[in-house]
Amino acid sequence: MSLLPSRSIRRSARIVSVLFLGLGMASAARAQMPGTVENGGGISNQTAMGISGGMTDQLQYGTFGHGEQREQFDAYQKFLKSNEPQKKIKLGNEFLKRYPKSPFDEPVDVGLMTVYMAQKDWNDSYRCGDDALALNPDDVDVLAPVSWAIPHVYDPKSPDASEQLSKAEKYAKHALEVMSTMHKPAHMTDAQFSDAKARRSAQAHSALGLVYFRRQQYSDSAKEVEQAVDGNSAPDPTDLFVLGADYHFLSRHLESEQAFARCARITGSLESQCAQNAKAEKLQEGASN
Repeated sequence: MSLLPSRSIRRSARIVSVLFLGLGMASAARAQMPGTVENGGGISNQTAMGISGGMTDQLQYGTFGHGEQREQFDAYQKFLKSNEPQKKIKLGNEFLKRYPKSPFDEPVDVGLMTVYMAQKDWNDSYRCGDDALALNPDDVDVLAPVSWAIPHVYDPKSPDASEQLSKAEKYAKHALEVMSTMHKPAHMTDAQFSDAKARRSAQAHSALGLVYFRRQQYSDSAKEVEQAVDGNSAPDPTDLFVLGADYHFLSRHLESEQAFARCARITGSLESQCAQNAKAEKLQEGASN
């Protein structure tokens, strides 16, 4: 028995992929991505410091005390404190146009990326993310969120679909590489850094898992998604859905049932489908024994 009754495994795979496209869009729309700069989860040095309220010595009032430097600092603070999306977008774009060589350009790019993602404006969010990475290629507060978003809103009919998945894979892997040697930013406590790093890591592993799922590399996908959900008290139901599907196609029906059942316990758009899939996997497990 497949995930959807009376279908062959091959047909089931196609249906799950199509289903996941729509459900992934819903997940990306509802989710507050783990560790976004808006909720203080950033850990890259310059980006996170501005968002979370701490500043390095170079960004203190003493350094930006007069003239254009103070003007930049005040304009950045105005952007940072704005909570209205359209106003924030306007302030951010005006800042980048007026101060193209400012030390605040990268955090402004990241802030704009986050706002655009919240509004599901993926093209502009990717553009701002790429602009931030041009200034700091190791910014995990860009690498992880962008790598996470791409496979969630992926359109297989897009002419650059394959390139987008490759980009997500590259960004996620680089985020994990950077975090493996990252030192704690001065403005964060050990506990804050550990928590932020764990959330960014989970985000990157989730991204890789979704990339491999899209490519029907189910074994690779399962290994990555396991790292995103294991020990996570509030896992993304989309990850659990994908993990259940991975296990299904690997004929690991008991584990598939458990993943879908865990997904079904989370209220949301996947709740009903995961409950149905859990029942189907339980029947499949019984038939195979």
